[in-house]
Parts: sequence; C-alpha cells; structure tokens
Amino acid sequence: MSQLPKKIIVIAGYGWSLVNFRIELLKRMVANGHDVLALAPDIDEPTAAILEKWGIRHGHVRMNRTGTNPVQDFQTFVDLYRIFKKEKPDHIVPYTMKPIVYGGMAARLAGVPNQYALFTGLGYAFMEENPTGKRALVRATTVRLHRLALKSLKGAFYYNPSEEQDIRKFRLVPDSVPLHAVPGSGVDTSLFNAPPPPTDPVRFIMICRLLKSKGIPVLVEASRRLKAQGLKAEVCILGPMDTNPDAVTRVELDQWVSEGVINYLGETRDVRPFLQDSGVFVLPTVLREGVPRTILEAMACGRAVITTDAPGCGTTIRDGETGFVVPSHDAERLAEAMAKFIRDPSLITQMGAAGRKLACDVYDVHKINRLLLTTMGLEGEVAPQLLTEELGQKETAAAQ
Repeated sequence: MSQLPKKIIVIAGYGWSLVNFRIELLKRMVANGHDVLALAPDIDEPTAAILEKWGIRHGHVRMNRTGTNPVQDFQTFVDLYRIFKKEKPDHIVPYTMKPIVYGGMAARLAGVPNQYALFTGLGYAFMEENPTGKRALVRATTVRLHRLALKSLKGAFYYNPSEEQDIRKFRLVPDSVPLHAVPGSGVDTSLFNAPPPPTDPVRFIMICRLLKSKGIPVLVEASRRLKAQGLKAEVCILGPMDTNPDAVTRVELDQWVSEGVINYLGETRDVRPFLQDSGVFVLPTVLREGVPRTILEAMACGRAVITTDAPGCGTTIRDGETGFVVPSHDAERLAEAMAKFIRDPSLITQMGAAGRKLACDVYDVHKINRLLLTTMGLEGEVAPQLLTEELGQKETAAAQ
C-alpha cells in the first residue's frame, strides 16, 4: 500500500466512461485508502449511483468533448482550475484529449504536485500521416496545446507503440517525462461469460460509435459482397450516433438497413448479451486506436475477432489464432475473412476460445490497474487485505 492516503482527481471526457472504462481503477484507488473525486461533463443518475456505491465522489465540469469552440474550452479550464484550488489534490489522472490538455493547464496553474496523463488514443488529429487543410490545423493546434499543458507532467501512459512514437515525435510531453506502456484499459474477465456462439446463421457484430472512420462503410460493402455470393449471415451494428464531423448520418444508416446489408441494434450500456448472441466481432476501423475496449470485451466473451492493421488494432489480437487481421479500407479482404467463418463455423469456437485465454492472460483489468497504481506510487508492493478479498484469487496471487 502507498505510504499515505492521497487525494486523487480522475477526469473523463464523458460521465459513463467513468463506470464503463474506469470503475475498477476507481474502486481500487478507494480500496487503497485514497480520497477519489471523479470529474466529467455529464454524470447522470445511474452513473452517480454506481460511483457513490463504491465511495467515489463525483463532480461536474463543463466540457464539449468533440467541439472546437475556444470559449467552451476556456470554461472547461476555469472549472478544473477552481476545483483543483478548492480540493488541493495530490494527483490528477486525466484521460482522453480535452481532460489531458485542460486538466494539465489547470493543474500547472493550481500547483498540483503529481500530474499524470493516460493517452487512450491520439484520435482525429493524428489519423493521417500528412494531414492537409482543416485536419492539419487541428493537429498543429493540438500539438501546441499539449506542449503548453504538460510541461509539469510526472509521467504518462500509452497503449501501443504507434502512440508512443507519435507522443515522442511531436513532443507532446517533455523529453524527460517517462512513458509507460499498458495493454489498454483492460477488461474484467469475471464479468463476461463465454456461452457457445451461434453459427446458423453466423452472426457478425460491430460495436462502436457510429463513425465512418471506424470502418462502417467498409463493413457495409463487405456485407454486400457476401450477399452477392449467396453466403448466409447476419451483420449487425450496435452503438450510438455521434456529433463528430466523421459521423454516419441517420439517412445513410436507414438506407443500409432498408437495403438489407446490416441490422442496426441501437445503443446499450451493457454489450454482453449482444456479444454472447453473436459469433464473430468485427472492427474494420481505418482509425488508429489505443487498444479497442470492444475487442477486449469480445475476446472475454470467447468471440473470434476480425479487425484491421490500423495501429492499435491488429496487434491486439493474434492473426490466425484469435481471429483475422485484414488491411484497412479493404472491403474485399474483409469479406474474405468473414466468409471463412461462414464456410467453416468451427473456426468461431476455436478462435473464440483462444481469444478468451488471451484476454485472461494479458488484458485482465486488475493486472492493468495494479500496474497503473504502482507506477504512480498509489499502491505498494503488496495489496491491502481489502483489495485481495475484493479482487479475488487471481489478484491475491499477483500480489504475493
């Protein structure tokens, strides 16, 4: 256990992610005796109830996750600065771009001693190697903001080698700041069951925000190709509409559904029944990712995965063992990979079982959170008794 309890502020870009992605990390901080305050722009009642259940304080900050309005961004900075001055935290742990940038700026001005950044993917500004026009301006602005905000950073975490390379290349953090690799946000493998997958017909599912850069148009075209070949399958998409400039429109979505090439399942806060009702998870993204949480959840459910060679995706699975990696932007190769599962459904069970093992061995959330907290000096070499009881025998063994 760390020598003294600390006051920690964790900052998210939207409220539900505190529960969906970080609840085990927050619970572990509390179990270590720390005072934890979770901040986000839109913490609704269900999210607040879960946080409060585990003794996690929460607060509101004004933030437009996808907007570029400087007045709104200044409001985010002001809100964070006021909270930091009032709370006087020992540590801040922001994740995603706006919390990292404006949290870093506010923390420098407020004199927060231990500032960390959790890079979960560099996103829109770094999608293209040599951007032009608006995207080039967005990248230049993003780089300058990071350099200004993160001068006092104590450490940063990244998910994959491409992220590390760009963080260093663009000097988003000072050269002296250590970068630590972690295999994504992790997945609580104890919460995901792996029932036998359906194979008649084979059901493919894609779970994501409805962004074109996630590869939705590529999946639509691959589905058309399967249909033209007379191969029987269901292709489903689950996830919310988005306000990002790259978002799929409702008109486009309705057209694909009427064409019969996809089924749209809406959105949910619990993906497990949808994964368990499917055979193969598909993420044909053209966007660089950190480590996609949806891939981890699919593997935890014992589902085979098809994804692309986009940074952060193809390296998350094992090509030919837990699924298939295809070139991004390539509907033909995606259709070929999907057809393999249709023609030989035994691959679904075989690769799904291998994926489940990989999720448990490498991507278990408790192992990842232990790494995060020990690196930040928030957990000692031996976890406290409360932690070992709560997190189970796997974490007890890791602590010994």
